[in-house]
Amino acid sequence: MAAIVRAEPVTRDDARGRESIVPGLVAVAVLAAAATCAGHVVPVVGAPVCAVALGAALSLRARKHPRLRPGITFAAGRVLQVAVLLMGAGLSLAQVVHVGAASLPVMLGTLTVCLTLAAVLGQRLGINRDLRTLIGVGTGICGASAIAAVAPAIRAKNPDIAYAVSTIFIFNVAAVLTFPALGHALHLGQHAFGLFAGTAVNDTSSVMAAAATYGPVAGQYAVVVKLTRTLMIVPITLALAAVTRRADDVFENRSRSVTARAFGLVPWFLVGFIVLAAVNSLGLIPASAHPLIGDTASVLVTVALAAIGLSTDLAGIRRAGTKPLFLGFLLWIAVTTTSLALRWV
Repeated sequence: MAAIVRAEPVTRDDARGRESIVPGLVAVAVLAAAATCAGHVVPVVGAPVCAVALGAALSLRARKHPRLRPGITFAAGRVLQVAVLLMGAGLSLAQVVHVGAASLPVMLGTLTVCLTLAAVLGQRLGINRDLRTLIGVGTGICGASAIAAVAPAIRAKNPDIAYAVSTIFIFNVAAVLTFPALGHALHLGQHAFGLFAGTAVNDTSSVMAAAATYGPVAGQYAVVVKLTRTLMIVPITLALAAVTRRADDVFENRSRSVTARAFGLVPWFLVGFIVLAAVNSLGLIPASAHPLIGDTASVLVTVALAAIGLSTDLAGIRRAGTKPLFLGFLLWIAVTTTSLALRWV
């Protein structure tokens, strides 16, 4: 006898459940639009940082409206992951190989110094593991983009993400304002300054701002170095995801197969990041589509960071104090010094 399957009627509560993310997404989108406008007015600050700041300023109001919570959570998680995935479409593996021969020693050197000091100094300063990790990868790799990629892998909390992004922003501005003058004082050529800016400045927009001020050749070279440096997101995120998953297994006393662990530690959005980078390297993504994809990724990052700002526990940030900011300062000095020293060597 064939089984009779009856379709259950869609109730009003079910419809409301599916639509529950809409109010929060609308609120986040409006906030992201305002942040984008502010970012155009003050390009040194940029839309992502404006989004975090505006969201944090309104976080207490957001907590009074529970209907916004599902949409805010969705934007801070899934939207952020999609944004990271799209970043891969702007990378060319051929460019990475060409530039990597000259810049890889400097990139690996600065990254090693930064992550080591973040772990050691962060622990000495009493900063929690997730926050010191986010500040370390943000300073050592590529600012808010690296923080966005690593945060889901280590399951970082929103206050830690917001504090890390804000810390990175402060030293991005400092780099834009001081690095061109430092380059002239050290008599760096265009390519030398491009390598310096591409390895020592955190966020892509700040790299472009600092290098373009120095000269057009420095600007072009710095951007390629920066895109090559962005690929470091992949191994670092995989390693951190593996450590996090292993810690979870020990804590929950679980024993899983090697295959399950292998698939479990690879975030789906990171796989998409690599696939898109490979597809772009094969020339399958038209050059005319790159600006649209890049703008879409930037918009999604802004949306996600607005949501993270709205989720921020300001009391928790106040409790964290100024030590994370001091850690960011120490790492910024260390990366700057290491980049100049390795370039000279």
